[in-house]
Amino acid sequence: MECPVVVHEGQKLNKMAAIGQKWVPLYQVDAFTDQPFGGNAAAVCLLGDEKIAAEMNQSETAFICKLSPQDDFISSSVFRLRWFTPVSEMLLCGHATLASAGALFYVIKNPSSQLTFQTLSGDLFARREGDFISLDLPENKSQPQDGGKYKDLIKATIGSFPVQEVRFCSSVGGDLLIRIPDSITREQFEKMTPDIQGMMAAHQEEIRGVIVTLKGSLENGCVDDEGVQYDFVSRFFDPWSGLPEDPVTGSAHTVLASYWAKELGKTEFYARQCSQRGGVLRVRLRGDGRVDVKGQAVVVTTGKIRI
Repeated sequence: MECPVVVHEGQKLNKMAAIGQKWVPLYQVDAFTDQPFGGNAAAVCLLGDEKIAAEMNQSETAFICKLSPQDDFISSSVFRLRWFTPVSEMLLCGHATLASAGALFYVIKNPSSQLTFQTLSGDLFARREGDFISLDLPENKSQPQDGGKYKDLIKATIGSFPVQEVRFCSSVGGDLLIRIPDSITREQFEKMTPDIQGMMAAHQEEIRGVIVTLKGSLENGCVDDEGVQYDFVSRFFDPWSGLPEDPVTGSAHTVLASYWAKELGKTEFYARQCSQRGGVLRVRLRGDGRVDVKGQAVVVTTGKIRI
């Protein structure tokens, strides 16, 4: 099985080791943004060897694979998609999925209106919707969690911020969900600085990452540049993966959509992930156990890499 299309998240492209003399096209795509240098950066290249995953020094690598030698990346609409860190395989990675679809739609010029990706989380779908790409992902439900079990990790993550609720979602690989009070302002939320060493020390193996979320309101300043209120905002921390804070996390919003639907009594959300780069997402919880996560992608640079 050929696996020649790779999406590698992160910007430190000079960390890639040359492992041969072949030159292939390289593209940098920013996902979940309509502006260069926002959202979550991804490098996209055409490859033929999965060992490149160990040569990447940042976050995940997404491999888009043909199902048969007769398929091609321009005209086929069904592919196999796998996500790897340098040391392990991931169950689900939303922003790498968006970047993968963006690579096929915008770089490879695949004309399909919808792409199907066969993954460890089942079939995922990426649809063109105007200037957006809509990902069809599985809903991931969280359960109430006694905060005492993770008190050291919570303290290291949010410091002196009060806790309104703690939940845990096992189905996405293990996400701890912390809601902070509505009175916290967006400015305070964005200035929150986790104790990364403390998080590393308090990490428990069932935890993939920590989601911190805040209900949006006009009063707490959770609005966009046009003054439109976000339904909720969030941040995602997973320093044990090598990247202290993930800029935009599509998979986390499959957990957040399920939670906020019950809290807000609605199923469609306008959300922002408040990392330094930041990203905006349109999220819809469907009635069939699926979540639509919609965002934009921008091709920032093109070039070549020697492999």
